[in-house]
Amino acid sequence: MADDLETELLSGPMGALPGATRNRPHLRGRSGDLAIDVVLEGRALLGSAPDVDVPVDDPSVSRIHCELDPREDGLWVRDLGSLNGTFVDGVLVREARLEDGATLRVGTTELAVGYDPNPTPLQLWPLERFGPLLGRSVPMRELFARLHRFAQSDETVLVQGETGTGKELAARAIHDMSARYEAPFVVLDSGAIPESLIEAELFGHARGAFTGAHADRVGAAEAAHGGTLFLDEVGELPLSMQPKLLRFLESRTVRRVGETAQRRVDVRVVAATHRDLRDMVNRGAFREDLYFRLAVLPATLPPLRERAEDVPLLASHFLPKGASPLSGELVAELSRRPWEGNVRELRNFVARAVALGPDEALGMMEGSSRAGAMPDVDLDVPFKELREAWVSHLERAYLTAMLARHGGNVTAVAQEARIDRTYVHRLMKKHGL
Repeated sequence: MADDLETELLSGPMGALPGATRNRPHLRGRSGDLAIDVVLEGRALLGSAPDVDVPVDDPSVSRIHCELDPREDGLWVRDLGSLNGTFVDGVLVREARLEDGATLRVGTTELAVGYDPNPTPLQLWPLERFGPLLGRSVPMRELFARLHRFAQSDETVLVQGETGTGKELAARAIHDMSARYEAPFVVLDSGAIPESLIEAELFGHARGAFTGAHADRVGAAEAAHGGTLFLDEVGELPLSMQPKLLRFLESRTVRRVGETAQRRVDVRVVAATHRDLRDMVNRGAFREDLYFRLAVLPATLPPLRERAEDVPLLASHFLPKGASPLSGELVAELSRRPWEGNVRELRNFVARAVALGPDEALGMMEGSSRAGAMPDVDLDVPFKELREAWVSHLERAYLTAMLARHGGNVTAVAQEARIDRTYVHRLMKKHGL
């Protein structure tokens, strides 16, 4: 489960780190017949759907309209693809910080933003790691404390975050810190399975259920009985499969493909996605009822660029045993990088720096970041090696542009590129995207 120190910490109350405080933001106003007076303790969704954290009585507001995020530097609002937009002091915004006294407008509803004048101590995890996750920054220590609370529950968890932030590690940490830690942890990657096979992979199948089903097979849900089922890339789940997952979450029963009998399973479900499911709900690409059934306990992993103080800790951790430490100058340079591929990209850089040297590793990173700049033709390099370098550059540049075009939608990228989704995922992992 956890080491002795973590076990001892789990048995006691969570402490506040000296000096770590936040002025709690609040929203006040009216929306139709509804009076709104909300103090925000953490991330919250605002919209006209009844299940959001801050519901409003306004037909011109989208079901899941915007996200409110209290951070170290204040309250931030992010529009989630709403129909009529989000406005701060009359200005249409995609994402913005809300100053004390600002007016937030969604639809015809106006809400006044204020901050509690008395700072509230933050409840932070007292260690720089939680299971396999590492971080000394305030956002990560807050996240660790949140994941610790999740581990004590059996409710469904939704882990969101950009590619490479460590969503599977967070799911594994929740499992390892829970009462189910000795039972199976089963992973089902929704984005790496052909649409026609997802149901059979999740629920299992009977012999003869379809061509190639030569024997009865247990699905991931049954295999995880007593433990945790991790549904990775749940945002890639086809619409046709979403009602079946919803029924499973509500009933905890499975019916193997080709059978009529229902089988009850005892599993804790943790789902993860790099997609913005709230935006997908507004676009009709993801079921609203399934989203709220998954997001009973939501957690968002911050991108590495928002926690630069964790870069030295992570870079040191990724160094192989016996390797020379990275220079202070190099670590400072790494801390300034945007790390679009997040922790995975940093890990890959450290591996290259150990194998090739820091200068060459930095040169490779600079080269891969220059869109359209192909490697130089060096006649002293064998043709095969040069071709491999060009192909690698093309893969990364092409995939980066396609993912940006489609907002990270792997299915759409695969369709336009005319390649299989599983191959897209392999390329993303290869290039740390």
